[in-house]
Amino acid sequence: MSDETITLYEAIGGDDTVRALAKRFYELMDTLPEAARCRAIHPPSLAGSEAKFYDYLTGYLGGPPVYVEKHGHPRLRSRHFGAEIGPVERDEWLLCFRRAIDETIENPKLRDIIWQPVERLAQHMQNKE
Repeated sequence: MSDETITLYEAIGGDDTVRALAKRFYELMDTLPEAARCRAIHPPSLAGSEAKFYDYLTGYLGGPPVYVEKHGHPRLRSRHFGAEIGPVERDEWLLCFRRAIDETIENPKLRDIIWQPVERLAQHMQNKE
């Protein structure tokens, strides 16, 4: 029996999975009619957002802290304050994230471990009623 622990990052498949998750998340946001309001608060090109999301998720899931190395402390709420995030935008963001993890992470237990704090984070990011 091994007492070695692995990170969520390693458990889901590391860099390839995180990259696929970030890519799929923004593909869904860009194409789902039911995510139009969330998409509208993003820049015309999602490339920069996807790259930062990938960097953030890498560290968030226990991989290398690339976001912090490149951009400093995430300060997510203040970085997003210019975007009006109400219940609709929050729920559309969560819809895209849920579908993206369902499509890119095979293990349902790992999806659940990731989902719960992400759902709380999305609630925290809401800045208008």
